[in-house]
Amino acid sequence: MKKNVLLLVLLTFAGVYSNAQNPQERENINKLGIAFSAITNLYVDDTDNAKIVEEAIQSMLEKLDPHSAYTDAEETRRMNEPLEANFDGIGIQFNMLTDTLYVIQVIPGGPSEKVGLLAGDRILFVDDTLIAGVKMVNTDVMKLIKGKKGTEVRIRVKRNNIPDLIEFKIIRDVIPVYSIDASYMADNKTGYIRLSRFAASSIDEFQKALSKLRKEGMKNLILDLQGNGGGYLHIACALANQFLEKDKLIVYTQGSKIRRSDAVATENGIFENGKLIILVDESSASASEIVSGAIQDWDRGIIVGRRTFGKGLVQRPIELPDGSMIRLTVARYYTPSGRSIQKPYEKGNKDEYNHDLIDRYNKGELMNADSIHFPDSLKYNTLVANRTVYGGGGIMPDVFIPIDSTRNTEYHLKLVRYGIVNRLAMNYIDKNRAQMSKKYRDFKSYNKNFIVTEEILKELLSMAEEEKIEFKEEQYDKSKNLIALQIKALIARDFFEMSEYYQIINDEDNFYREALRIINNDELYSKILN
Repeated sequence: MKKNVLLLVLLTFAGVYSNAQNPQERENINKLGIAFSAITNLYVDDTDNAKIVEEAIQSMLEKLDPHSAYTDAEETRRMNEPLEANFDGIGIQFNMLTDTLYVIQVIPGGPSEKVGLLAGDRILFVDDTLIAGVKMVNTDVMKLIKGKKGTEVRIRVKRNNIPDLIEFKIIRDVIPVYSIDASYMADNKTGYIRLSRFAASSIDEFQKALSKLRKEGMKNLILDLQGNGGGYLHIACALANQFLEKDKLIVYTQGSKIRRSDAVATENGIFENGKLIILVDESSASASEIVSGAIQDWDRGIIVGRRTFGKGLVQRPIELPDGSMIRLTVARYYTPSGRSIQKPYEKGNKDEYNHDLIDRYNKGELMNADSIHFPDSLKYNTLVANRTVYGGGGIMPDVFIPIDSTRNTEYHLKLVRYGIVNRLAMNYIDKNRAQMSKKYRDFKSYNKNFIVTEEILKELLSMAEEEKIEFKEEQYDKSKNLIALQIKALIARDFFEMSEYYQIINDEDNFYREALRIINNDELYSKILN
């Protein structure tokens, strides 16, 4: 790797120098080359030249915007993998909770499901490596579990009520990566789709989900982009294309050295008619903002939630010979009305930029829309109804939803952070799977009849006490209903699928409930858009 990096540096110096536009550029490149050559050939001690090159690249990029970055070969692979359509593995979702690896979900049709692995199983050994009770992070475990298609891995698991460890031999295979977490009918004419990322398979998944919902009577759609941090630009444009008429501008990019480039709706979308509401929050970024901005600017639908993150810088990946990558910002995203999506930043000051969401909270922006102030210079007009919208960073929703502070407490957050709520749900499934299979034939009967009892909640408190989490009665009473709701939803996720988790959680979610209220009121929906 070191030789590759050094070769890259030499080739870069030669290539960039020959293409330099003016004497000042040549002088700067020459200085960099002389400095590197001097360190390599004259420094008193041995040097790790590859490390020097990497740190020099990182230092240069740190002086630019918050999103220009360098990643080594392993980081680059891990970063790209969640956006690809599939990868090789054993087909589970897992989490390391208190030094124990819990299987959260078994991917349907994957290698683990075929051999009988279940949600709630605790993996203690991978091949002959003990992973329980050992300080390991998820990435360490992934290295042990993942491997090329066709290779074998042996795991030993602890399953509740079975005294001995169960051994499984699993042949790794291609595992699909899904980007739609949930898809179901919210009522007899409104469909709900939650998209977690803009990945290679997202459009195919979306079209299949929409087609299924239409067969169930869907006329209107709630698209949930809360927490969706983005992904591929072309996938964002393809999704917006599903809602907009042909030839309508979706987004354009432009930089000081990059000419303007327009992304335009190219064909008839599959949902150009029908009411549309998009849910966003402060963690919805990049591709989510491109879709939300286009829908808002063309008055095609209503944006409900809180101001989005404000990530509107375009990175061009520059692959290096050793597998590492520079992601260099080359342009900005602009919505069809001309709004810049990117929030303000000071070059070289990433700390202040990274604290933006905390600053929003401290200023009251997440609790009250009136705490968000826009100067007149950031006012824009939508392209059909001529409504006022705002630039200056992120997409400001048409309907604001404050953070729900009535049920969230420090005690509840600790229970979640320590994995107590998750572990309780998996333990319950472990102990009661056979009984639940007989009692609840489908999700409808489970959702209607399952109750989180006081006995279940007492077990939760006992687990919290074992983790030395101080009991705070007032906070517990305040969060009790929310905790019970989460437990019921997590049990549903492990017993059924992720979609069922959101069906339970959403029934008490302010974003979702407001979206349903608006979409079922023709007069209100039209009033907001006009």
